[in-house]
Amino acid sequence: MHNNVLILDFGSQYTQLIARRVRELNIYCEIHPYNKIPTDLSGFKAVILSGSPFSVRAEDAPHPDLSKIRKQLPVLAVCYGAQYLAHFNGGKVEASEIREYGRANLSVIKDDEALFADITENSQVWMSHSDTIKELPENGVRLASTPDVLNAAYRIDGEDTYAIQFHPEVYHSTDGKQLLENFLVNIAKVEQEWTPEAFVDMTVADLKKQIGDDKVVLGLSGGVDSTVAAVLLHKAIGKNLYCIFVNNGLLRKNEFESVLDQYKHMGLNVKGVDASARFLDALAGISDPEGKRKAIGKTFIDVFDDEAHCIKDVKYLAQGTIYPDVIESVSVNGPSVTIKSHHNVGGLPAYMKLKVVEPLRMLFKDEVRRVGAELEIDKELLGRHPFPGPGLAIRILGDITPEKVRILQEVDAIFVNGLKEWELYDKVWQAGAILLPVNSVGVMGDERTYEKVVALRAVESTDGMTADWVNLPYDFLQKTSNTIINRVKGVNRVVYDISSKPPATIEWE
Repeated sequence: MHNNVLILDFGSQYTQLIARRVRELNIYCEIHPYNKIPTDLSGFKAVILSGSPFSVRAEDAPHPDLSKIRKQLPVLAVCYGAQYLAHFNGGKVEASEIREYGRANLSVIKDDEALFADITENSQVWMSHSDTIKELPENGVRLASTPDVLNAAYRIDGEDTYAIQFHPEVYHSTDGKQLLENFLVNIAKVEQEWTPEAFVDMTVADLKKQIGDDKVVLGLSGGVDSTVAAVLLHKAIGKNLYCIFVNNGLLRKNEFESVLDQYKHMGLNVKGVDASARFLDALAGISDPEGKRKAIGKTFIDVFDDEAHCIKDVKYLAQGTIYPDVIESVSVNGPSVTIKSHHNVGGLPAYMKLKVVEPLRMLFKDEVRRVGAELEIDKELLGRHPFPGPGLAIRILGDITPEKVRILQEVDAIFVNGLKEWELYDKVWQAGAILLPVNSVGVMGDERTYEKVVALRAVESTDGMTADWVNLPYDFLQKTSNTIINRVKGVNRVVYDISSKPPATIEWE
């Protein structure tokens, strides 16, 4: 891939949003930690420096050597990046006298500046910093101000280096996409060639080169990611792809049979393996969320190791890992805290002699769907809600038992089927039910009950990095609650989760 954009991550919560906005411009980008700058920069045409939770005035502030980047490539420094360039190049950064967080408006924009082409004064921007630039760096030229921030944007004379103290990547910056386009397309001259068609052609060619005539085993889940990965691999290596769909006992109600039926007409070589008892045995007595994920991950690998031995000379294990999985699980993509581990991220144990191939590793969820459409995969399958790899295990808070799985499968089926009947399913990015580790008092007829509580969760999102709860109709929630309590033995109370991400995550564990 040529014409790449390098995003140096200083640990900001918004770094992934920068990547999302760049990809929306049909431009490929990669996130690398600030302390692991690629040695070969020949494939990059521009660099973006992210924000950071650090202060440039702190002793432990990130301080990378940018000598091989500045004056060699166009640079856009965002928030911390802007303060970094000022602080270490003759400018002055001090603690802000007022709170600089939230919406602001550009009150002054310097005329005829390429970075602000087609952006007018009073444009709304999003601020998020406690330090502010009091004096510009050497050769700095002020480009924009807000009523409270004098040096909201500047450039460095004599080089294609630009800096802004606001965040163009968040939706609250109304002209943020325009600013990024001005920098990347008009200033850096990056070609907008990152399209689903280009990705398919490039990936199929790379897979052919990487795999050759070797055999690949792939775990199908029935979801978008693994299905798109399977069709890409099938396009590249044909009959040498062996797909396995494992019933881990934690799927949705009747999902094992329905998924196998779904794949019958796709031309894929699929084998169903019922390992539900094996997974439930491995989970017995484990309540810790990470403990459950690791137990599922180990069992998942063990099952695949057994099945791989049934395929002569198989060399690769393919996985539908996507970019958010990597970002949230592996800190090498930035100095950020691991939120949760994923069973399909982080490599394989030494005893399993399969190499890993992950054709979707650098894609966000919405990009996976666009690639699936390019591959002419059925729209209903591409529109299916994401479902966690560990399945219902992380929607059952506490330990896992067959009875708890039964209860949650029934509740989930009522909720999801209800969304479809009310034509709400396609308006929701992800929905599911959570079985809480508490009982509540209830009354049914003349009898007192002391039974389980379930929470319903429905969110709107683009790629899962951020999410807002969905304001479902009260009539729908009322009917769903009544149906669950009347039909699912063991449940006497239903609640609805109205938390957004951040600060909450989409899943509860």
